[in-house]
Amino acid sequence: MKKKLTLTVQEDIIKYAKRKAKKKGISVSKMFEKIIGNEEISEIETEQQRAAKRLLKTLKKAKSVKSLDDKKRIREHVERKFA
Repeated sequence: MKKKLTLTVQEDIIKYAKRKAKKKGISVSKMFEKIIGNEEISEIETEQQRAAKRLLKTLKKAKSVKSLDDKKRIREHVERKFA
């Protein structure tokens, strides 16, 4: 037997859940049932968290840059500018 459940969550989580359910072609209730019923651990992330994860992946793939000391950088800049 199905019963109604009321949850209090942040508005951005509600919007995210609705978008995710719509992409899957199911209701938020059905998605909730699947997640809890399967005992999946599902972390709903904010846009900032997803952006931070993408940035970390990009940084891990990036080649390291040889760092120079400030005096050397200034000298190179001056040489380029006034050469």
